[in-house]
Amino acid sequence: MEKQKHLLLIDGMALLFRSFFATAISGQFMVNSKGLPTNGVQGFMKHLLMAVEHVKPTHVLVCWDMGSETFRNEMYDGYKANRDAPPIELIPQFDLAKEVAQGFNLINVGIKGYEADDCIGTLAKRHHKEKKVSILSGDQDLLQLLDNNIEVILLKKGFGNYDTFTKERFSEEKGITPRQFIDVKALMGDTSDGYPGVKGIGEKTAIKLIQEHETIDGILLNIEQLTPAQQKKIQSDLDMLHLSRKLAEIYCEVPITVNLEDALWNAISEQAITLMDDLELRSLRRHIVSSNLIAENA
Repeated sequence: MEKQKHLLLIDGMALLFRSFFATAISGQFMVNSKGLPTNGVQGFMKHLLMAVEHVKPTHVLVCWDMGSETFRNEMYDGYKANRDAPPIELIPQFDLAKEVAQGFNLINVGIKGYEADDCIGTLAKRHHKEKKVSILSGDQDLLQLLDNNIEVILLKKGFGNYDTFTKERFSEEKGITPRQFIDVKALMGDTSDGYPGVKGIGEKTAIKLIQEHETIDGILLNIEQLTPAQQKKIQSDLDMLHLSRKLAEIYCEVPITVNLEDALWNAISEQAITLMDDLELRSLRRHIVSSNLIAENA
């Protein structure tokens, strides 16, 4: 019997940032002889390879942001405006991470004007009816994509530690559906993404309101049932609530043209070993040897 196809979607930005800051805090930038910092790239690939070992996918794609400006900035100029510019040691690693992924025969996906999350959402919803889909990230926003045959694997501290969510687990623990999570985010806002939602409404109240009224539209239709304080907060922030709803939702119709058969996962190639040696990715090479992913004398 043919093995079920299993697509692993990697949030490249999340893995790279996490890896960079984990070592940057102690100044371990792992600069090679060409003067290039490689700490983020090596951690990114280590996370990726450990996830491949854990998930055992048949296909792998890596998704990236392509610049800081997306269609959400056109909707709201405060979107992610509160974020600092990336550290100077991280900047050259954006391209380097894609180059190394390519050297491992991985397909990089990124479309200008969209976020990595949108690419992940598009690919997950496009393929989950005929394949199992696993999403690897550290970003809880992706939990809204949970569906039949779609799981989200959140990275925990360290390497190889995961918190895996299915649609059923999410609904059981949160008391809402993954789709309703978008409305909860719209009500409570997201400080890291820079949109406020409704001032004075936090996560607990947002979840309670959505549990009772199912959607933002349901809340607005029954607004007289809310406390006077809640009514006042929502009515005075109505435009921002509707805008926050649009900003919170992952867009799943990105025009991605990728042939999934090009994304077949294969063993680590000679080309990848040569690239690691050329870039002096010693930490990554040690991990691969110790994990028996390649022979020690390769």
